[in-house]
Amino acid sequence: MKILILGAGKMGSFFSDLLSFDHEVAVFDVDRHRLRYSFNALRFTSLEEIKEFEPELVINAVTVKYTIPAFEQVLPHIPANAIISDIASVKTGLPEYYANCGHPFVSTHPMFGPTFASLSNLAQENAIIISESSHLGKTFFRDLYNSLHLHVEEYTFEEHDRTIAYSLSIPFASTLVFGAIMKHQDAPGTTFKRHMAIAQGLMSEDDFLLSEILFNPNTPEQLKQIQHKLDELREIVEKRDSVAMKNFLEEVRHNIK
Repeated sequence: MKILILGAGKMGSFFSDLLSFDHEVAVFDVDRHRLRYSFNALRFTSLEEIKEFEPELVINAVTVKYTIPAFEQVLPHIPANAIISDIASVKTGLPEYYANCGHPFVSTHPMFGPTFASLSNLAQENAIIISESSHLGKTFFRDLYNSLHLHVEEYTFEEHDRTIAYSLSIPFASTLVFGAIMKHQDAPGTTFKRHMAIAQGLMSEDDFLLSEILFNPNTPEQLKQIQHKLDELREIVEKRDSVAMKNFLEEVRHNIK
């Protein structure tokens, strides 16, 4: 299959390396310097090259902010029956775009960002495939993700957004609050250092991505739950209530089993 990958960043390069041994892969990026890290794949910097390549599948791996603009840029230069796909962690605007683009599509979310996951060992990681996607597109990505031993779930666009509000917004918000009150530690403990590593990894992500995940319409309710539990914990600590603290800790242990 001829596969065009938009964006030569970390995830674009990951998919290029992964697919290039079994498919004819081309990577397109407006920054030619990023293409120097693309191996065993064609390197495109012009739309004319895309047109001549005639891809059967387009994988959009640019940053979330430019997902739809990248599609709009290349769609006039690909075959009408080409499947277009995204791997965005935020699907805002994509259902409406796909409904009117005139191409079969497949939307997935590989839930292993390059910041924290080991891209060489993904056996404990997960991926989501959007159920409204075309059958052929879903089959391709399900086979691909299964080959990586990922756990794969199929959600609607709406279910995806609700899930992401829970699974990303809560840790993102908690980490941001941790970092917001941070003070330099001359002799940090192990737990502190682990939290600091997570915070530093999170803050290396794109600001637009962080904002869009937190701006998910489902996020405010999750933040209310964090605030509620924080208020509960603060009250327990202020009162030095050992019984309430024991109950709180037991609830946490039960939740994280």
